[in-house]
Amino acid sequence: MLNWLRENAGTIAVLLVLLAVIAAIIRYLIREKRSGKGCCGNCQGCSMHGNCSTQNNSNTRR
Repeated sequence: MLNWLRENAGTIAVLLVLLAVIAAIIRYLIREKRSGKGCCGNCQGCSMHGNCSTQNNSNTRR
C-alpha cells in the first residue's frame, strides 16, 4: 500500500488541489447566492421570480 502511494503521489496531489479549487468555487457561489449578489436584477424573465430576497426586489428593472 505504501509503495502504491509513493508511485501515485503526483496524481494524488493534483487530485487534492483540484478538489480544493472546486470546493472553493462552490463555497463562493453559495455565498454569492445567499447574499443576493447572484441576481441579475431582471425578475420578469427569471425562473426564481418572486423568490428573491427583499434586497433584490428593490433593485428590479422596470
